[in-house]
Amino acid sequence: MVYTNKMKVVYGTRILGLHGQNFSYLFNYNLHGLESIKINNKEWLYRMPTPTFWRATTDNDRGCGFNIKSAQWLSADIFRKNKDIKLEVDNHCFSTIPDGGKSNVFSNHEFASLVKITFNYETVTIPSTQVALTYTIKANGELKVALHYQGRKNLPSLPVLGIRFIIPTPAIHFDYQGLSGETYPDRMKGAIEGKYHIDGMPVTPYLVPQENGMHMNTQKLFITRNTTQNNTDHILNPFGLKIQQSDLPFNFSLLPYTSEELENATHIEELPLERRAVLVIAGCVRGVGGIDSWGSDVKPQYTISAEKDYDFSVILNAK
Repeated sequence: MVYTNKMKVVYGTRILGLHGQNFSYLFNYNLHGLESIKINNKEWLYRMPTPTFWRATTDNDRGCGFNIKSAQWLSADIFRKNKDIKLEVDNHCFSTIPDGGKSNVFSNHEFASLVKITFNYETVTIPSTQVALTYTIKANGELKVALHYQGRKNLPSLPVLGIRFIIPTPAIHFDYQGLSGETYPDRMKGAIEGKYHIDGMPVTPYLVPQENGMHMNTQKLFITRNTTQNNTDHILNPFGLKIQQSDLPFNFSLLPYTSEELENATHIEELPLERRAVLVIAGCVRGVGGIDSWGSDVKPQYTISAEKDYDFSVILNAK
């Protein structure tokens, strides 16, 4: 099929499929999220993107007791309550989520120029709050991912606020436009704006694994892989994914481990073998502190208040 200025919309049984010239996106209503991103027939998701609230504890976090004070955000990072789903196709808002397997309304020949789907979540914190992930897809395959966090009083400060993507196989390298080196809100003065190439997904070799690898104020990120989990795909040519800022620069880390895997390891040799890529797109990042290492908290301007509303977004498309 030749796609021009529209994408094919497939209303399946608890599934929404969007297909175009070189992309295919699959949303799962039961699992409450984006299940598949295929670009040029290469899969980019191992797990569904989810809001993320936790970063691995640093030595400075332990020193000031931040990990204890904000421990419930670790639970919120692992578990969440699925709320409702909102779907809009070419400005038509569905009052109920369409199930093509139970309806004769759809012909399997539906097309659209713009699709917007929002997954709403409730955190398992006390008190709870609301978080929404919204995906806006254009007919050319451009995928905008936006997170909205609803501020709530009486919640502890956040370690990070972002979106976590788990990619099926490791990145062989990544290129980005932003600040040089590893940067955090209170570690940016020595960084230089420019374009940078990083081989692999380097992890800072701390004796005790902890948060590392953040890059602040990024305009563009290009991730390159050359392997898939498809046993019939034997082509090892590099292929890539581009992430770029929507309205404002974004922050990111690209590591072989989730924050929980880093948190669980007490020594670097306890980390698992590298087998996936974990991309965190962060709207807000807590500073790393280190004023005296054992007792002083991060300065107030480098903390993330859970009582404020936050919005951020990025755009994904083919490299």
